[in-house]
Amino acid sequence: MMQHILIPTDFSQHAWNATSYALQFFKSVNTTFHFFHIEKPNDLSENPLHLDSLVTSKTASEGSLKMKEWRQKVTAYDTSTNHYFKEESVESSFVEAIKTYIIKHSIDLLVMGSKGSSCFTGRAIGSKTARVITRVKCPVLIIPEKAVFKKPTRIGLLTDFNLVYKNKVIKTLLAVADIYKSSISVLRVAQAENALEDSQNSNRELLKNQLKEVSHSFHVIENPNLETAVQSFVDSMQIEMIAMIAKNLNLFQRLLFKPQDPNKNYPMHIPFLVLHE
Repeated sequence: MMQHILIPTDFSQHAWNATSYALQFFKSVNTTFHFFHIEKPNDLSENPLHLDSLVTSKTASEGSLKMKEWRQKVTAYDTSTNHYFKEESVESSFVEAIKTYIIKHSIDLLVMGSKGSSCFTGRAIGSKTARVITRVKCPVLIIPEKAVFKKPTRIGLLTDFNLVYKNKVIKTLLAVADIYKSSISVLRVAQAENALEDSQNSNRELLKNQLKEVSHSFHVIENPNLETAVQSFVDSMQIEMIAMIAKNLNLFQRLLFKPQDPNKNYPMHIPFLVLHE
């Protein structure tokens, strides 16, 4: 269950997009939302990280005032009786502050807003965001700038079957899918007409068994261009959320950080769920 959800906020529109989406998505879930504002200490040279758009307040007092206004905005917007709220502001580097907060408060999910109009070009998810995804070992739900909440009837799970999905990964995926009884469509993008290796077949059968309690299906697209294949899958299958395990560096590098065609525009209008072991 998603009992504790952490939302870093710089009080920007991107942060509000993530917040409003999360409030709607988890409307029926008994959840405590933790709003966390991080100010960069004056002696730190590291740029702040909030999916490339974190803007820190000039003073702690300004941050406290903005957090109070943020809480008022949230309570005025949220109509659910299932939600509780906590706020905190700290002065620290972004990644380390997030890691510490997650451990201290047993956070189940991290929700962040993204900047830009493209999910797969690298403009929306750059090197700073990559550090958040790879260094913070907590499931991350990335909410695109242009995302409009819609109950996800289909979740797309990207895999190459090279990894065994551990229980924690499957538990998170099933917990998200259970909220709206979403089906899970598993996609493998094959660059050539190569049969699965024995280990991949074994992992596929294991995943099939792990998903037996939920409606699911398996798909394969033969296309040398991963971004094009995924976008085609999203459009044709009416996928409303994409999920991928963070440990699968091959897919992550190809899809999010080093796309084959950085100039091609892929609309980022659906959330992206990053799963961690």
